[in-house]
Amino acid sequence: MIQKRRHITYLIGIGITVVFVILAVVRFIPFERLEMLLYDLRYQLRGKADAPAQIVIVGIDDKSINAIGRWPWSRGRMAELVDRLNVMGARVIMLDFILSEPSPQDDRLARSMKRAKNVVLPFVFDFEGHSPREIDDAFLENAFMVVRKENLYRIHRPITATGVLLPEIRFSENSAAMGHINMFPDQDGKLRWDVLVVSYMGQLYPSIDLQVARLYKGLSPAEMTVEATNSVTLGRTVISTDPFGRMLIPYYGPHNTFPVIPALDVFEGKADPSSVRGRIVLVGPTAVGIHDKIVTPASAIMFGVEKHANMIGAILENQNIRFVGRVTSILTILLMGIVFTLFIVRMRAVAGTALASLFIAVLFAAGYVLFFKWGLWIDISYAGNAIIVIYFVATAYRYATEERYARQIRSMFSSYVTEKIVNELIRNPDLARLGGERREVTILFSDVKGFTTFSERHSPEDVVAILNEYLTEMTNIIIRWDGTLDKFVGDMIVAFWGAPLNQPNHAELAIKCTLHMKQRLGELKENWLRQGRVPLEAGFGLNTGEVLVGNIGAEGKKMDYTVIGDNVNLSSRVEGLTRKYGSEIIITEATLNRIRDLIAAGKFGHLLIRGLDIVTVKGKAEPVRIYEVASLDEGSVCQVIECEDKEATVFKEK
Repeated sequence: MIQKRRHITYLIGIGITVVFVILAVVRFIPFERLEMLLYDLRYQLRGKADAPAQIVIVGIDDKSINAIGRWPWSRGRMAELVDRLNVMGARVIMLDFILSEPSPQDDRLARSMKRAKNVVLPFVFDFEGHSPREIDDAFLENAFMVVRKENLYRIHRPITATGVLLPEIRFSENSAAMGHINMFPDQDGKLRWDVLVVSYMGQLYPSIDLQVARLYKGLSPAEMTVEATNSVTLGRTVISTDPFGRMLIPYYGPHNTFPVIPALDVFEGKADPSSVRGRIVLVGPTAVGIHDKIVTPASAIMFGVEKHANMIGAILENQNIRFVGRVTSILTILLMGIVFTLFIVRMRAVAGTALASLFIAVLFAAGYVLFFKWGLWIDISYAGNAIIVIYFVATAYRYATEERYARQIRSMFSSYVTEKIVNELIRNPDLARLGGERREVTILFSDVKGFTTFSERHSPEDVVAILNEYLTEMTNIIIRWDGTLDKFVGDMIVAFWGAPLNQPNHAELAIKCTLHMKQRLGELKENWLRQGRVPLEAGFGLNTGEVLVGNIGAEGKKMDYTVIGDNVNLSSRVEGLTRKYGSEIIITEATLNRIRDLIAAGKFGHLLIRGLDIVTVKGKAEPVRIYEVASLDEGSVCQVIECEDKEATVFKEK
């Protein structure tokens, strides 16, 4: 029964594991979305990391707008900002707004950009089906000059635009570089990926973040290359991408992770030049109502210019997050599911809960460490949910079967043994092998002396009344001493110790129980005499040895938990000898040998164990030494008088 239940639990665990592998292959949407939430949770648990020191944001904030005037500012004001940043030593300046419309003072801003030679401008691709516009040489010069393994785009087409919004031509011609600022949030609205490569009119164009990083590194356009569907290279830095040219954004933290200098402080000369010198300066709106608000895994609100800061920092520091792939996810599900199943089949509910929690904690901790230490993103949603489902299904199955098994154990043993033993069997079902097994036990036979004559001389009502009283009292004592009541055969009682629980002291328990039964019978005899009733006398025989113990009988009809074997028969014969030798309690040498150590240690109480004879009983070829057990006065030392060596007495009847 136990093995069958475990085998079924194994099959349940393996079956659930296989189901989750299939779900991972087909990319089950609920778990895919859960993994996105777990992806975000990694950032939320980590909090803010150290942002790259070479990046600073100049924010067009509320304070600056209140002092200078409503946005957008004049091109002359923007030219002044570019000039001041260059005087402060900015290495690269990125303007995070589109200069697509002509305006007065455009020439002044164009001249400032030409002098600076470090201004990067954005453009925006259109993907809504609009007709492409003509492109000028200034825009075309920003396309990737080197594309390797371009034939792979036949399998994975790059993200392709249908139109583009460009800066005014005078700004394009005087900028150091241009790049797209398109963002592609996931279905839940969070921005997790950045598109480094977009195709337009047969050319591949980089993101503005790539362009800024290239200029900061001092690389020429030819040193920025694409390996189709695989990566983008900046000099010696290889940036892994997915087949569509996307890169996971390694956010350094939530909103306000990067330092922000108000634009007004730059205009008024209050900004410390050292905070700008040699750095990348990202100029972008941060004021309420004009900034492009995005939602990220690291923060519910983040400015668009902050996203660029995160991406540029990640490119410069080669912080690349790579999804390990579906094969690794499947192997993780198989490993976690199978190993967890191997453990859970042998555990109780509380231990199973702790184990499931440990597995999930280890899985998440591994995902967290791999993510932030080595930039590896492993999918933990499928494996984690597989653990949870295996635990609940296996536990539910075990509870259902154990409850049924507990009822079976209780109905089977409650008539034989104490409630304590029944509960122990339910907690440890392996202790009760219902099919039968060999076990060393101590067997007690007790029979009323002269019961046939007693029955003939008394009415059936009197016989039943006194016998029921006697059997009830004797049974209570057997149960009290953790014995197993085997059966009643008329006036005879059969009990044993050592099964179904393993009781190493079974002989000690049996002898003490027998002495208690003898004492209680003496008290009953006094009561019967006072009532004018004829008292009963009983003999007790004990033997220890190996027997076959288990549920024996007609399956589905009548089954009894009992003992059978040669040593059971010997116990019956020994009880019969109580009449021959005029003794109340007789034990065999095998039973005595189990308590000799206790007697030698003075731990067995006040008994006299006296050798009676060496006998050969019916059914036994070998002679057996038998001993009478009697109580001494309290405080006396236990004594053992061995049998005299002599020729065995032969008994051919019970």
